[in-house]
Amino acid sequence: MKILPEISRTLSEYLLIPGLTTEDCTPDNVDLGAPLVRHRVGEEPGIRVATPMVSAIMQAVSSPKLAVALAQVGGLSFIHQNQRIEDQAADVLVVKRHKAGFRTSEITVAPQTPLGEVARQLSEAEQGVAVVTQSGDADGEFLGVISLDDFHVERHGVSETAGNRMRGRAGLVTAPASVSLSEANELIWQHHLDVLPVLEDGRVVSLVLKKDYQAHKTYHRATVDSGKRLRVGAGINSRDFKDRIPALMEAGADVLCLDSSDGYSVYQARTLEFARETYGDDVFVGAGNVVDGRAFRYLADAGAAFVKVGIGGGAICTTRAQKGIGRGQASALLDVVQARDAYAQETGVYVPLCCDGGLLNDSHMALALALAMGADFIMLGRYFARLDESPSRKLQIGSQWYKEYWGEGSRRAQNAARYGQRGQMVFEEGVDGYVPYAGSLYDNVERTRTKLTSTMISCGSTNLRDFHRDALLVPVSAESFKQTGAEVQLRQPTIDSGE
Repeated sequence: MKILPEISRTLSEYLLIPGLTTEDCTPDNVDLGAPLVRHRVGEEPGIRVATPMVSAIMQAVSSPKLAVALAQVGGLSFIHQNQRIEDQAADVLVVKRHKAGFRTSEITVAPQTPLGEVARQLSEAEQGVAVVTQSGDADGEFLGVISLDDFHVERHGVSETAGNRMRGRAGLVTAPASVSLSEANELIWQHHLDVLPVLEDGRVVSLVLKKDYQAHKTYHRATVDSGKRLRVGAGINSRDFKDRIPALMEAGADVLCLDSSDGYSVYQARTLEFARETYGDDVFVGAGNVVDGRAFRYLADAGAAFVKVGIGGGAICTTRAQKGIGRGQASALLDVVQARDAYAQETGVYVPLCCDGGLLNDSHMALALALAMGADFIMLGRYFARLDESPSRKLQIGSQWYKEYWGEGSRRAQNAARYGQRGQMVFEEGVDGYVPYAGSLYDNVERTRTKLTSTMISCGSTNLRDFHRDALLVPVSAESFKQTGAEVQLRQPTIDSGE
């Protein structure tokens, strides 16, 4: 037995001391970009994100819809692996079909679909146009498009069919899959179009909408690959990886991540070895979770693209209570960051760190990112679960709106394989509950970016590397918490984006 000579500390036990804010410290000069995967020191990483936020590998969080939105604002999502391999691969493919400025059609109907049903689907999905195919399936033969401008249910009747009111393919301007965004926009303005279907082998692969023109300029931070397709990650496990990894690679996943509450194992090393031997440098696989330098070095030596830090610090995680393992997130980060920096100096290879868990609000993010303690990017579950784009249900309890949120270690997730409990959930390592609804991902991420930028300016830094190097932190006493926690009666109840 060995007892570490430390107190396990959380992120909320520290504050940042302001640094000198110079003339260069302006919002336009602050760069929140971070490497996502391992690379040689001094060289550019294979994948970089402009917004250092990724979504947790969870059923209640990472849907294709959220993955598209997060990639558009510069982050990246990891499609959860607690599903059939073919279903996860299909989710990845949905995101990869979405090029920056191009959107996949969320609604596809058949020519015999009643207008009442078309109107209902468009309204529920908050979409302006539906694709009409012969079979009614997304990969069916393209026949035309129909929007709310093409019919009125009171005038034409709810029983009238989409085929009789659609704009047929013969009268539409279309473009091939090879079209660039600038070329697509040129066609839209030249021909006065509201929608431009992009076709491949007679099937719609994406749509370019006139109303998205300004949005294309707004999403200038989008995380895209060399073909301008949005990037997306996917979770894997150390059991069916020999089947799951090939399927996800075939679907186009840009980066994979082992999903486990405790990553310091030979099973993760074997998974990393398989990926490296099978795909070489063409695959990036993150690993974890870990809470000390020993575990980091083990996974880094095994070839991890990045390493996740944190055990038991998540809002819906009960690993510490159930198994007695874990470490305060601040203590874990400080230890692993030291190991990462030493590893880079010794080997010339930089392995990014992902802070996963223990982030209760935006100020904690500022501490967790390389901003202060040295993480390169952060993985968030509860933060994204609250938003419109997450796949969980939105419901009202009393006067407050909530969204459902459950952990991958909960009984609801039915993720027995993840914890090796002989095919059944003997005990849970997560809870099932609700989080206050917080609106749009786009609004919330922009607010978080603004807060992080403001923090860096106050500390005199314009990029994350400098922030980590120059950050000065101080432990906070219990009395300090009392001083900032005096009760104040607010005029109106509010929900901050990070709370």
